[in-house]
Parts: sequence; C-alpha cells; structure tokens
Amino acid sequence: MDELIGLSACEAVEKLRLGEVSSLELIDAAEARIAKTDGTLNALPTLCLERAREHAKRIMAKAPSDAAPHYLHGLPIAVKDLVEVESVRTTHGSPIFAENISAFSDYLVQRLEANGAVVLAKSNTPELGAGSQTFNEVFGQTQNPWNGTLTPGGSSGGSAAALTAGQVWLATGSDLGGSLRNPASFCSVIGLRPSPGRIAHGPANLPFADMAVQGPMARNVADTALMLDAMVGQHADDPQSLPVPASPYADIKAVVPKRVAFSPDLGGIVPVTAEVRSAIARAAEAFANLGAEVVEACPDLSQARDTFHVLRALGFASGHGALLDNHRDLLKEEVVWNIEAGRALTSREISRAQLARSQIFHNATEFFADHDLLLCPAAVTPPFDSSIRWLEEVEGICLETYIDWLLICSAITLTSCPAISVPCAFSTDGRPIGAQMVAPPRREDQLIAAALAFEDAHNFAAMVPMDPR
Repeated sequence: MDELIGLSACEAVEKLRLGEVSSLELIDAAEARIAKTDGTLNALPTLCLERAREHAKRIMAKAPSDAAPHYLHGLPIAVKDLVEVESVRTTHGSPIFAENISAFSDYLVQRLEANGAVVLAKSNTPELGAGSQTFNEVFGQTQNPWNGTLTPGGSSGGSAAALTAGQVWLATGSDLGGSLRNPASFCSVIGLRPSPGRIAHGPANLPFADMAVQGPMARNVADTALMLDAMVGQHADDPQSLPVPASPYADIKAVVPKRVAFSPDLGGIVPVTAEVRSAIARAAEAFANLGAEVVEACPDLSQARDTFHVLRALGFASGHGALLDNHRDLLKEEVVWNIEAGRALTSREISRAQLARSQIFHNATEFFADHDLLLCPAAVTPPFDSSIRWLEEVEGICLETYIDWLLICSAITLTSCPAISVPCAFSTDGRPIGAQMVAPPRREDQLIAAALAFEDAHNFAAMVPMDPR
C-alpha cells in the first residue's frame, strides 16, 4: 500500500496502462491512506468509494487499446467540493447545500471521467470558495500536513492537503484570487491556474465570467501537466472554452527561460514578509544559475487592488445574490460583505474597473514582449495559524478586507495570464513557501517548461507524500 501511495501520478498511470496494478488496488490504497491520515487533516470529508469502484470496473472492462497520452486508465482523483459530481454529495462548503446530492456532473468532471479518471472523494473548501482559509460550517477546518496547527490555505486547501499527505495522486482546484496557487504554496505542492477558457466548466449561471477558472493540482510539475491534459478541451455549452492543444502538455520538456523578471511584491502593491522575499530572491538566483538573464521588474499593476475588488464584488452579487436574499442567516460574514459590496456598486465604478482591467491586460502583454517569465511569491507569507480567519496585518501594514492579503495572486488573475505555484523554500521554522511563475497569455506550454526546469534543480517534489505532522 505504501509503495502505491508513493508513486507519482505519471508512474501510477503507466503501471495502470501496463496492467501492473489495477484501479481497484489504487482505490484500496487511497482508502487506507485516507483512513490513516484524514482524522487529523479533514481534507477529504466526502468519499464516494462504491461509485469509484463501479467506475473503475467499467474502465478495466473496456480499456481503450488506442488511448490518448493523457488517458488516466482509472487513476483515483479528488474533486473540489465546489464542483458537481453526479450522485455525490456536493455542499459548496455551505449549510445551504449541506444535504445536496448532485443530479449531474460538471463538464470538467465529465471530461476527466471520459479521460479515465476515477472520482474517489470531494475535497474540503471554504463556503462558496470565499477566502484562502479552508473551514466551513458543514465539515469544519482542514489542517496543514506540515504542521497540524497551520492552515493549508484555500480555497483549494482540501485538495492541497490531500495531495501532500498521499491520499490521492491528483486533485482539482479552482482559482479566482489565488485559490489554486495559495494552498499549493502553503502545502508545498503544485497548483496551476490556466488561461480563461483552457478548461471548460459548467453549466454555469455566468458562462461569460472569466476570472474564476478550474485547474490541476499535483505533487510535481509532470503530474500537473498530465492532469491538465485530462482536463482541457472545448465544450459547446461553455462559450469561452478552447480546443485541445495540438501537443500534450505531458510531452513538454524542461526549458530555461531566456529572460526572467522577478518581483518580491509586484511593484509594492502588497506587503510581503521578509522570509518570502528572501525565498523569491533565491529562486531568481536559481534561474540565473541555470543560465537565464534575470532582472527585477514587473508589469504595472498599480490599479489591481481596486479593480479586483470591484469585479469580484460584481461577480458575487450576480452569482450569489439569491443566496443572500433567501439564506442570509446561513452565510458567513465575508460572503455577505462581498455580495453587499457588489450590490452597492455604481455603473461608473464598474465601468472604471472594466477599463482598468483592460489596461492591466495590455500592460502584461507589453511586458511579456520583453520577458519570458515573471517570478513572484505565490503567497505573501508562509502558512499561518488555522484559528485565524484571514490576515489583518502583514509586516506591520493593516489590511482592510479578507481578500487584501491575496493581492499577490489576484493581481495576476486580472492579466488573464497562466500562473503556477511551485515549491521553492521553507521558512526557518519549517513552513512551506511557493514561487509563483507567470507566463504570457495562453502559454501554458512555456509556463510548464520553465517550472520543470526549476523543479529539476531542486528536491522539493521528493518530499511528498508525507505523514502529517
């Protein structure tokens, strides 16, 4: 069992393809690992083991002889509890949906299952994915495997913790303001935020909204690329979805970028702790040692905070307003605040934010004409005490709202550029720190190549899976 848990996703899929291990054996191994570790972590509160076994048997009975390179051959995965999985409890981390059994599967889940993934469990998330600290009134708090007193981040904290502890080989996450990147940084795994449209999802009540995306999480970059291959593709009912790329992401090899820009704080838009600044400087030095030209620079993101606040609030008011009208007493205070902030917006504020985001996008494309990669923190601090709802202060600077400390990620969201969090260091007291790498729009291939080059020069991926501490 321990040998199976220790396999990378790529190794496990290859053994599945060759018939050296069965999907049912991997399900058994994952079940045992979850039973051993989740009592302290609370990463995967909803299991669907019988559904997984039935699906595994169907895959084993009809294994394709001409499977695509991204076919997962029955590999068990976890799906974030914001995403519908047919016949499985999907709570969105909210008491409003505590007893909800999904009548359908999200397009993302349909694609993953068609590509040979077996959904084993739902991973914990904060209510409606709001906030980068994974707790809710349905399942409680998820803990960080590196230190059980710390948060795993969020909102994909359950997925990140499950991967770190070896409960699954791959997991889905989603990201609006950093919900893939922040928990990956806090748990020392990989979280990739793809370009809008790269991964189809829905059915959605706001199909043209493009700031929130789904993405892959894994223990190393190659596994993340494999997962991305299994997720991408066009869907007729997602108007922004993009076709499957001509070449699989899993085929990408490590390439050192020619010119890397690094910034410890994206031009001073958010405070960053000294240890994180030092870690990012060392990551930049590592790229220089690999042969890259490294300069300290970043695109102009000075309008990012106000722009993101407005557009996020607008999305909350549009997407969740009915919940406030009908279930106000069941919503946490941060969600109530975000919806009400959206309802209070004026047309002038919305127009100004839309124009500002357009300028931010153009600033980014102009920047990437001269740089191949942007390197910055994936979180402004190492993971903090799990009893804290959100950071109100960093480096002596007070933060007004529950999303301000996430600006290091949410500013990048506004650019529509793909971004990945890759482990790069540990603090002096053993807390993980991740580097955020950003590539030009729709250049996930370039992003993965650079992340592979960085990972190859470090040993962080070999440190997981691990027993929770």
